[in-house]
Amino acid sequence: MYQRIRDLREDRDLKQWQLAEYLNCSQQVYSNYELGQRDVPTDILIRLADFYNVSIDYLLGQTKNPKRNK
Repeated sequence: MYQRIRDLREDRDLKQWQLAEYLNCSQQVYSNYELGQRDVPTDILIRLADFYNVSIDYLLGQTKNPKRNK
């Protein structure tokens, strides 16, 4: 999961501080999410899925298909 959220950010040419600002956390906290040094809370997972328009299952590595089921 941690690599996936980093890849999504980098694919969109975003900086960690930009995601941290969107998520209302510090850049260090966000960095710890990407490095797997801190568990990503459920509310943050939901916000990331919404931001990237992908499923939570995709973020968690449960599927390779990023599309959301509707």
